[in-house]
Amino acid sequence: MMKKLITTTLILLLAMPVVAEEVDKTLEAAADGQVDISNVEGSITVTGWSRNQVEVTGTLGRNVEELIFERNKDKVTVKVKVPRRGGPGIDSDLHINVPQQSSINVSGVSADINVTEVMGEQRLRTVSGDVSTESAASDVMAESVSGDVEVDGDNSDIETRASTVSGDVTLFRVSGTVSAESVSGDIIVDEGSFSRAHLTVVNGEVLFQAQLQKGGKLSAETVNGEVDVEFVGDLSAKIDVSTTNGRIRNCFGPEAERTSKYAPGWSLRFTEGDGDGRVDISTVNGRVNLCRK
Repeated sequence: MMKKLITTTLILLLAMPVVAEEVDKTLEAAADGQVDISNVEGSITVTGWSRNQVEVTGTLGRNVEELIFERNKDKVTVKVKVPRRGGPGIDSDLHINVPQQSSINVSGVSADINVTEVMGEQRLRTVSGDVSTESAASDVMAESVSGDVEVDGDNSDIETRASTVSGDVTLFRVSGTVSAESVSGDIIVDEGSFSRAHLTVVNGEVLFQAQLQKGGKLSAETVNGEVDVEFVGDLSAKIDVSTTNGRIRNCFGPEAERTSKYAPGWSLRFTEGDGDGRVDISTVNGRVNLCRK
């Protein structure tokens, strides 16, 4: 009887699910070092703070093998190690505090990434998930395959690269040079001042409401979608706009012309101000609105 009871108890214990593990760990870190973070599934939240420490809190999935948390000179690694074949129960939610001047390299597979108050260079990548970050004095690269990408800046002149396959790209108060791409989704650039801006969409719209610096270049392209450009402040540029199937509305004066009496396309070429900058806008199926805000 006793043997049967022990056997039954063991079976029940083995059948019970393993609960997620709570994490609360801290390492000393360089004030302006590198922090590499990797989490396959779940969420990654990174926050800059005033301490010269990296702190990791959150939960690990019940089937996670271990959390690798180590320092090598000025580099700290935070990595969720999972079984080689993946599987259920590996989703982990991590909140990482890093020294504010740190440079970060964050990667996920099925994970959302959110970054705030980090002043160093940022490289953020995920496959299936959203990427949201604040940018300041250092360059930002933010990529997703299936998810939205959002960068909120402070008008510092930096290099920003943002891309997604399926999702929207939103850049707010980002300045300097920018390259933004989406296959299926919109690109929105709101405020900011640019020396270079290259915006490309296949299926979606482009909205640009910002300033083009003296001698600056703007390139905006879509295949299926509208392009709406509103320049803030003075504009000095040679402007070339073309559509294959769509009208052009221009608030600067010159009117668009038909490319052919047998085709629905339109083109517009003129110079505004001294013409020391360059604006190239094109769409295959969509309208173009060109104006001053």
